[in-house]
Amino acid sequence: MDTYRAFLAIIISFVILLGYQYLFVGFDQPVPVEQSPAPVVAPAAEAPPPPPPTAGTVAALPAPESSAAPPAFGRLPRQVKVETDLYSALISEDGATIKSFVLKGYSDTPKNDSPGMELVRVDPAQGLPLQFSWGTAVAGRILYDSNQETVAFTAGQSSAELRMTGDAGNGLTVEKLFTFRNDSYLIDLKVKVTNNSGMLLQGIPQLHQINSRFEGVSSPVDRFLFAGPAAFIDGARQEISSDDFAEGPKSILGSIDWAGYEGNYFLCAIIPLNGSGNTFTMQGSEDLTKTAISGSLDTLQPGEEVVYSYHAFYGPKKLDMLKEIGYNLDKSVNFGWFDVIAKPTLWLLNMFYGVFHNYGVAIILVTILFKAAFWPISQKGMKSMKNMQKLQPKMAKIKEKYKGDPTKMNQEVMNLYKTYKVNPLGGCLPMVLQIPVFFALYKVLLQSIELRHAPFMLWITDLSAPDRLWIGFDIPYLGGLPVLTLLMGASMFFQQKLTPTTADPTQAKIMMFLPVIFTFMFLNFASGLVLYWFVNNLLSILQQVLINRDSKKTA
Repeated sequence: MDTYRAFLAIIISFVILLGYQYLFVGFDQPVPVEQSPAPVVAPAAEAPPPPPPTAGTVAALPAPESSAAPPAFGRLPRQVKVETDLYSALISEDGATIKSFVLKGYSDTPKNDSPGMELVRVDPAQGLPLQFSWGTAVAGRILYDSNQETVAFTAGQSSAELRMTGDAGNGLTVEKLFTFRNDSYLIDLKVKVTNNSGMLLQGIPQLHQINSRFEGVSSPVDRFLFAGPAAFIDGARQEISSDDFAEGPKSILGSIDWAGYEGNYFLCAIIPLNGSGNTFTMQGSEDLTKTAISGSLDTLQPGEEVVYSYHAFYGPKKLDMLKEIGYNLDKSVNFGWFDVIAKPTLWLLNMFYGVFHNYGVAIILVTILFKAAFWPISQKGMKSMKNMQKLQPKMAKIKEKYKGDPTKMNQEVMNLYKTYKVNPLGGCLPMVLQIPVFFALYKVLLQSIELRHAPFMLWITDLSAPDRLWIGFDIPYLGGLPVLTLLMGASMFFQQKLTPTTADPTQAKIMMFLPVIFTFMFLNFASGLVLYWFVNNLLSILQQVLINRDSKKTA
């Protein structure tokens, strides 16, 4: 096989795969979901008003109320402030829901004066997260009474509780008990439903969420990163595209470890405990998504009560922390096909960061480590290309001599390879082996929260964002000058000039366009990924210079 054709095919495949990922889709395809036979979540306006409960009444499957204006409670709902070391939250007495959840350790933007990251980005009129419903008997918004106005932690206190009690107005009372931990994003929630009506009642418990994107779309790459409903059900991670529930509610039934809404860096998940949830339902759009976890039908005799237990996780998708929490929450960090390479890579990055406290330096060291691991293979490949280049005059003579007999020509070319012990595919092997590593790094540097807003040096203040140097005026499409990307393209051009080729002059000129293509393709990639590719190019240039020098000595 002609070495040039093999090498060109691999490069073109590489460009197509990256370009397709960059322009159209992510690696992870949405998991299809089943159409719910009876929609679990529906707009309140479409739900008929519940009939007065009587003995033997079976409550219909509920729909959370979402009115344009708060119902007439008779008084304004209070906001209970929760302060922990990790976040500040506001719990509203309107439904005992979360009105605000601000992460203290993560800023909204890279600016120094940026506020903390807000995970609840919805209008209260649209509804708020953690609203509870139980059939038509508890279907609307309820005003709860709180037993305190603030939740704070004293010295040495690891957890604190907030109790809120609401009257559904039909003989049912609902009590929600929140338990907050000072050093964890995990919240315990117990919901007790008591039948004080004097008649038999039935209902299905549901815990609702409503979410919009945690962060806006800042680049063409971000536009195709998944944000929406996700869950770990029946031992498998599932992502549900908004297209799947655009025309109506969709449901997935099964054993739910967790379910909720995730973005690239953050997760709002509900973990049903003790059989409190077996159906995950979603509706809405990409901009505003409503989800619910539903349990089974329960019957309450007069004076009876039932308790439903949940965990709620509102926080960053940090792999080590999620593994420690359990419930398969770590599966929310999904690197796709290259997970087996990506997770050790992330571990290496964090290890180097622990020493140097700079993720840019960590990326450089990981690049050097990978290059060292591939050095022997790359060395053989580069030497093979160099030897192939030396054989070009002999190959040209063979092709000229047997141009009328392709079979004989191929036979003589293969004999030439055997005589000089040259592998025609030897130069392609290093590229093939490095492609999975590149994609794994691409996933890690694009999706790991460790790189979010992580500075490197000089103008590179966010390794998860494209590099831009402000030069005093806006450059069309780019904004600032992509200095690191241009350096990467220049290094790739210089590397290509040093690398021996078996192509004819016309083909060689065509190949020289590859650095230009890669430069344009990398313009909106995370600067951390560009840094890796740039350093890798510099190391490849060093290796090629050493090989060329040795080749001259032995010539």
